[in-house]
Amino acid sequence: MRPLDRVGSIKLKLGIAIVVAVGVSAVVSTIGFRLGVPIWLRPVIAAAIALALVQVLARGMTSPLREMADAARRMADGDRDQRVTESSADEVGDLARAFNDMAREMAAVDRMRTDLVANVSHELRTPLSALAARLENLVDGVEQPTPALLQAMREQTRRLGRLVDQLLDLSRLESGAVVLRREAVDVRSLLEAVAAEARLSAPDRDIDVRAPDDLRVAADPDRLHQVVANLVANSIRHAPGSPVTLDGAPDGDHVAMSVHDRGPGIAHPGRVFERFWRADGAATGGGTGLGMAIASWIVDLHHGEIRVDAHGPRGCHVVVRIPVPQETTHAHPHERAIHGPGPTRTADRTGSD
Repeated sequence: MRPLDRVGSIKLKLGIAIVVAVGVSAVVSTIGFRLGVPIWLRPVIAAAIALALVQVLARGMTSPLREMADAARRMADGDRDQRVTESSADEVGDLARAFNDMAREMAAVDRMRTDLVANVSHELRTPLSALAARLENLVDGVEQPTPALLQAMREQTRRLGRLVDQLLDLSRLESGAVVLRREAVDVRSLLEAVAAEARLSAPDRDIDVRAPDDLRVAADPDRLHQVVANLVANSIRHAPGSPVTLDGAPDGDHVAMSVHDRGPGIAHPGRVFERFWRADGAATGGGTGLGMAIASWIVDLHHGEIRVDAHGPRGCHVVVRIPVPQETTHAHPHERAIHGPGPTRTADRTGSD
C-alpha cells in the first residue's frame, strides 16, 4: 500500500507525514476535550493514532528501499533477473528505475559473456580439431607430409592467429586502451592499398576504386586500413562472384568511404556489427565474426559513424564517415589517447567477420 506514490518529492512526502501527525494530534485533543477525556490520556491517544497513520505513509516511502536491498542481495548471489517496483514518482522511484536499468545491463552483460565464451570455444575448436586430426594422421603414417597437407595446416594456424589477434584488438578497444596516431591520410591511396591486398587473396574478383586524388582525412592510417579491409573481406566472403567497389568522396564536414558489392545484401539491418553474430544466432562459419565489430569500435574512436545503407543500390553497401578537422590540410602526425568509445552499432547480414 503506497498512498503517496504520485507525490514527486521525498521532501514533500515527509512534510505530508508531519502535517498528518500534527493534524491528528489537534483533532484528538479537541474531541477528547469535548468528550471529557482526561488531559493526560489525550496525548497518548493522539500519538498512537498519529504513529499508525505515519506508519502507513512511511511504509510506502521505505518499502522500495527494502525491496532494492533484498534484490541487491539476491543479485550478489547470482540471480540477475531481479527487478523492483517503479511506481513511486519521487527520488526513490528514480533510484528504483536506475536499479532496474542496472539489473538489465548486468543480465545483458552476463548473456554476452556466456555467448562470447561459447563462440570463442567454437571458433577455436574447429581449427584445433582439424590440426589435431592432421597431426595424428602424420604421426600414424596415414598421411604423408605433402605440400598440400602442410599448406592446409598452415591455413588452420593462420585462422587461429587471426582469431587471437582480433580478440586482443577487441579487448583493447573496449577497454579504451588504444592510442590513435592521427595524420593526414590520402583516401585514394588507402583504398588502393586495401584493394591490392584483397586482389592477392581473391585474384578472380573485380575490385575497383573510385576516389579523387586530393581527398584527405585526419585518421590513424593503420586502423582506418583495418576498417576498410574488414569491410572488403566481408564482401568477398559473402558475395561470391560479385564485383566490389570502394568509393571515397567528401561529405560535408566528413569524408565518406563506402564498400559496395552486388551480393544478397542485408537481411535485417541491425546486427552485423555484433560480435560472433549470424542470421541463425549460432557461431559464424568462414570468418571469426569479430572483424565488423572491431571496425565499428575503430570508427567510434575516430568520432565517425559506420552504417549499412539500406537505401543504397542492390547488394551490401556499407558507409564509413570520418570527420575532417580543419588542420587536415597539413600533414603533421601527432598521437592522441582515446578513451571510452561509444556504443557498438549494429546491422545484419547472413554472416559477419
